[in-house]
Amino acid sequence: MSEPVAVAAASSPRAPLIRVTGVTKKFGGVQALRGVNLEVLPNEVHALLGENGAGKSTLIKILSGVHTYDEGSIEIAGQKVAFESPAKSREAGVAVVYQDLSLVESLSVGANLMLGREPRTRLGFVRQRELMAQVSAFLQQHNIPLDPRVPVDSLPFAYRQMTEICKALMGDVRVLILDEPTSALTGGEEQILFDAIRTVTERGVGVIYVTHRLNEVFRIAQRVTVFRDGANAGHFATAETDMKQLVAAIVGPRHAAMQARQETSTATAQSSAEAATPGSASKDKDAAAPRRAAVLTLSNVSNARLSGVNFSVGAGEVHGLAGLIGSGRTEILQTIFGLLPVHSGTIQLDGEPLVARRPTDAIRRGVALVPEDRHLQGLVLEHSIERNLTLPRLPQFSSGGWLRAKAAAQQARTAMKQLSVKAPDASTQVKFLSGGNQQKVVFAKWNYPRPKVLLLDEPTVGVDVGAREEIYGVVHDAARAGTGVVVVSSDLDELLRLCDRISIVVDGSIFRTVERGEIRHAEELHHLIQLSRPTEELAT
Repeated sequence: MSEPVAVAAASSPRAPLIRVTGVTKKFGGVQALRGVNLEVLPNEVHALLGENGAGKSTLIKILSGVHTYDEGSIEIAGQKVAFESPAKSREAGVAVVYQDLSLVESLSVGANLMLGREPRTRLGFVRQRELMAQVSAFLQQHNIPLDPRVPVDSLPFAYRQMTEICKALMGDVRVLILDEPTSALTGGEEQILFDAIRTVTERGVGVIYVTHRLNEVFRIAQRVTVFRDGANAGHFATAETDMKQLVAAIVGPRHAAMQARQETSTATAQSSAEAATPGSASKDKDAAAPRRAAVLTLSNVSNARLSGVNFSVGAGEVHGLAGLIGSGRTEILQTIFGLLPVHSGTIQLDGEPLVARRPTDAIRRGVALVPEDRHLQGLVLEHSIERNLTLPRLPQFSSGGWLRAKAAAQQARTAMKQLSVKAPDASTQVKFLSGGNQQKVVFAKWNYPRPKVLLLDEPTVGVDVGAREEIYGVVHDAARAGTGVVVVSSDLDELLRLCDRISIVVDGSIFRTVERGEIRHAEELHHLIQLSRPTEELAT
């Protein structure tokens, strides 16, 4: 199969703010970068795309002074640079917002945003009132919904991410690098971020925007560079390309097979939509078909975070939870899994009460959770793939208090093969895997035996296009095997791609549930979410 041919991005008479030419980098015997090129103009948002392991993170770490490069050259505003430390990179005006946040969680939002540049008295004391005034003015100017007085450790993950982004935006920046900045943001929060980015670029800043959400590229970026296997795979002007061309450049020879899977999924979704459309030939037949028996039912479930939650999930159904940050989507999953208590109401599994006072109770009954933050909540990074897969099933692989090592190793190999986990062997430490392969290990923990209910919280955060398709396949396989799946995702296209029904969550309760066929595209779902916002919030 011939490789897709990249369309050259339109040239500009402006001098590049940053120019990367022929940069190479090797780690031991691994060639991470193979002579990559990248140019970013002043006032430009330049998207940097590629699968996990394509070389994006390596280049970012070189630009931020974490790594040095072997060959080639990097220029900022015409001056050749080679940063030996992150401090030198920051002095040159390069600011990076990584997926892994670097906040001091015990401090307030305001203190984090001004850390290292606090206004002080002659005696060195921090002028707290002036600090908070500066931060409040910045947040109000950019319409960012953060309270500078609130401790960071009390914020949901998405608001911590927004705090990290604001920390970079407030500085004296020439080049701003954003690595998956919207991974946990919903549509409304995304727009706030995009508006802030546009304000920054109007000051002449150049932005390198790394994302796996390709629809964002067409909303925010003017040009695109694609890496594949440590080398350039295409340069594009956003206005002169489309989604298919970008995907072809990103995944290369695997594009045809992936496109076939996408077309099959699209055809299935269209069939569902047609079945729900008045006057369609199949409507009466579908309306007469009985709904699948409920495997999970929540009836008036309340606690400190939830208020009278009612919804059910059928065996083999994929049920989505949509809503704004802080709406209670994650808390619903945590309550089902035993991480939050049930104060009133009931949860039933296969028609029997599910009393999960702790996660082990839920696991024994056949409930599994893929959490939002795989590093902190889903994996032990220093442990091997085999140990991570064994941890939630220790009784299954133990006898007389001793681990049955051969059985655990065999199961790990089988799981790796079933989910296409790319690693030398099961003894590989999880921290050395790409983001997509780490997420597949989290899924693999629950693959045998299959759970009755699979709870997914932002299942494809930080996962590239190819690995995302594989994860979607895992979700569909689980549903076909009869597992009831509940998906929380801030990616509305993802919800429409995966789900049979979608419930909109507002203030810890279910506002409305819709069939997949009732919604034609993500904009309609976003509109429903906005309509669900409390009246007082809309007024502000």
